Amino acid sequence: WHRAGRRHGLLPPAAALLGSHRGHLCFPADFSYGADDYDAEGNEEPKALPEGSETMPYIDESPTMSPQLSARGQDSGDGVSPTPTDGLGTGRDAGKGLEMRKLVLSGFLASEEIYINQLEALLLPMKPLKATATTSQPVLTLQQIETIFYKIQDIYEIHKEFYDSLSPKVQQWDSNITMGHLFQKLASQLGVYKAFVDNYKIALETAEKCSQSNYQFQKISEELKVKGPKDSKESHTSVTMEALLYKPIDRVTRSTLVLHDLLKHTPTDHPDYPLLQDALRISQNFLSSINEDIDPRRTAVTTPKGETRQLIKDGFLVELSEGSRKLRHVFLFTDVLLCAKLKKTAVGKHQQYDCKWYVPLADLVFPSPEESEHCPQVHVIPDHELEDMKMKISAIKSEVQKEKANKGQSRAIERLKKKMFENEFWLLLNSPAIPFRIHNRNGKSYLFLLSSDYERSEWREAIQKLQKKDIQAFVLSSVELQVLTGSCFKLRTVHNIPVTSNKDDDESPGLYGFLHVIVHSAKGFKQSANLYCTLEVDSFGYFVSKAKTRVFRDTTEPQWNEEFEIELEGSQSLRILCYEKCYDKTKLNKDNNEIVDKIMGKGQIQLDPQAVQTKNWHMDVIEMNGIKVEFSMKFTSRDMSLKRTPSKKQTGVFGVKISVVTKRERSKVPYIVRQCIEEVEKRGIEEVGIYRISGVATDIQALKAVFDANNKDILVMLSDMDINAIAGTLKLYFRELPEPLLTDRLYPAFMEGIALSDPAAKENCMMHLLRSLPDPNLITFLFLLEHLKRVAEKEPINKMSLHNLATVFGPTLLRPSEGESKGHLTLASDIWSHDVMAQVQVLLYYLQHPPISFTELKRNTLYFSTDV
Repeated sequence: WHRAGRRHGLLPPAAALLGSHRGHLCFPADFSYGADDYDAEGNEEPKALPEGSETMPYIDESPTMSPQLSARGQDSGDGVSPTPTDGLGTGRDAGKGLEMRKLVLSGFLASEEIYINQLEALLLPMKPLKATATTSQPVLTLQQIETIFYKIQDIYEIHKEFYDSLSPKVQQWDSNITMGHLFQKLASQLGVYKAFVDNYKIALETAEKCSQSNYQFQKISEELKVKGPKDSKESHTSVTMEALLYKPIDRVTRSTLVLHDLLKHTPTDHPDYPLLQDALRISQNFLSSINEDIDPRRTAVTTPKGETRQLIKDGFLVELSEGSRKLRHVFLFTDVLLCAKLKKTAVGKHQQYDCKWYVPLADLVFPSPEESEHCPQVHVIPDHELEDMKMKISAIKSEVQKEKANKGQSRAIERLKKKMFENEFWLLLNSPAIPFRIHNRNGKSYLFLLSSDYERSEWREAIQKLQKKDIQAFVLSSVELQVLTGSCFKLRTVHNIPVTSNKDDDESPGLYGFLHVIVHSAKGFKQSANLYCTLEVDSFGYFVSKAKTRVFRDTTEPQWNEEFEIELEGSQSLRILCYEKCYDKTKLNKDNNEIVDKIMGKGQIQLDPQAVQTKNWHMDVIEMNGIKVEFSMKFTSRDMSLKRTPSKKQTGVFGVKISVVTKRERSKVPYIVRQCIEEVEKRGIEEVGIYRISGVATDIQALKAVFDANNKDILVMLSDMDINAIAGTLKLYFRELPEPLLTDRLYPAFMEGIALSDPAAKENCMMHLLRSLPDPNLITFLFLLEHLKRVAEKEPINKMSLHNLATVFGPTLLRPSEGESKGHLTLASDIWSHDVMAQVQVLLYYLQHPPISFTELKRNTLYFSTDV
């Protein structure tokens, strides 16, 4: 079966193994499809197979994972299951799982042997070439040899050592065998691959140039002899140097897929499990970091005219169509952009895409902001509704965790997961607000809404890069369109809607807490410009912008040195975007009345919990097409950052009881609160995201020091300081109070009061609680309340609703100090979702309440008992 099956394009076990990831891996299918072993139709030419391969999932160098083959296998109706591994080794059948483990490993070992032979073949001509380099008739210079064979020797040694250690373990198989450390070591040496990848293009170009100018080298590079596997009939095959140089790039992807399978068939209590998980994480991070740099030979679809059309990029986008938001799967091919949606299919039927529209790239234009005709106003969902939904999702997550911990019924968990999916889907559709317009020269315009400028520029750059090539306009016949849409299903690289409920339980839940980031400086700009950076992190499956540095005017080497504190809600990646500020009013975007600044560069890094959670700052550099941005970061988990620490000294204002400060100042409201609020009202009340966008931490620390020292220059400093830093200082003051402004004593009562459902009882209770506060606390609270209401009046300009402000200030004013909350600290994400929700609701209640006056409150004391 195996031999015949492979010849007819059925799916061999190995391919099935490697094809069953349902879109887990975030990198494109960059195997060398169509590279060496296929004829024009993608059928594999018969090869001699090693003995015994009928039973073993033998993975040779031919890309058996080609979606063309596997898709054909699934459609052929021969009943070959595309994912035979599903349901094995997930605890129900560990023995079988371990057996599968052996099969995966033997297959991998066989392919590893071939890979080593390929590297050997590549190294073979290197010695004689080096020997002639120093003679009077060199074939190549030493420099050229270095460039072409860069790092091959190192890669060879790494894999040889890995193979020699793994081989005996697989030969003398025993189910308790451990080999995770070998994979972990292999993953830890990926730096060598990074160097190889960075040099790959130059290596190819150099080899190409040398071939053209030197006949001897051309002969060598056209036919390199690769040894066949030990037990195969074939002694060797001849392969071109170009094909061999591609192998290392192919290899990391292959190893990552194998790791995925090994994990699947390794019981969670096996000592290998954490090691393999670690190796997989490192490999995936590595792959997602190099993906942008490589332009792999992608899977081609042949159009009926016989040209190859390749899928370059695909993903889910929200389209605004006929006034409503629709989730679409968008496919970018070499010459056409196609917008599709998944058809609803009957159970067991093969899923299909339905084409909504397509635009040949030759006809596609991006209307400049000025040209884009005014579109019907995009209905933007108010922030507080989005925030409410996030709270709901967090609450459902905690429920799911609880059910799992109590070994709850799977039906209940399924129900919760379904609800979570619906809520996350709603969030995914309704949160994006950045317009991305595409226009067909011959007619219609289409409008997508994205949640991040990063995606917008990724799509735009990918399309513009293709438009530089010589492409023709065309019209697809209905058959051609059907063929193209049919191929989308097999070729797609993004399989799942990006919501967390689609993740497996063993996937990292991401980080909850605060990420401190210092954006130091950047270099690599060609000419001086007005430059700034923004920081984005992912939350609930999509990215949101969290901070923005100031604009550094007219420079090629901006030195921002600004620190930000970013709240993480299950985040796994940090992105930095670098912009050139545009001050030209004519560049106004009709869709959202914002001037469009130019993206100079963008980059992304994975937030690795191990690396980030150290006490120390971790310095890093993000490279983005020629620009290098230096930054440092450190992470504090939520329970750490929630500690209120009383100040050691009693002289300052930070960390000192509010009653002590007001008494010392002979004031009703602490000076720091009055000054910061006055300054924000003077020049920050129309600032977009005031109180939400972080101020620069170094500025905030400087202000803190000045207030603590009661320095004469406070007012001068305040008037010069960036307004977000002043807003940040006010938040920090309340956060560092030794006990919350609304006091530890009353916290449980506030929690009970806000949960009351009868409006009259709630009003009674909530007002009574305010009366019970000490005077300095109450007066300061009412002073802040009126200020926040004035900020919210400017919501159309500053985009800060009452709900937004409640989200920012609620936990700061209510969260109990350390001693109080000891009892109910559970999962960081749990305490957060539930308590924070209530804290936000308490503040929101008072913000939405008609004005509350101190004297009125106190006058009504008579009617209520004073004990709480």
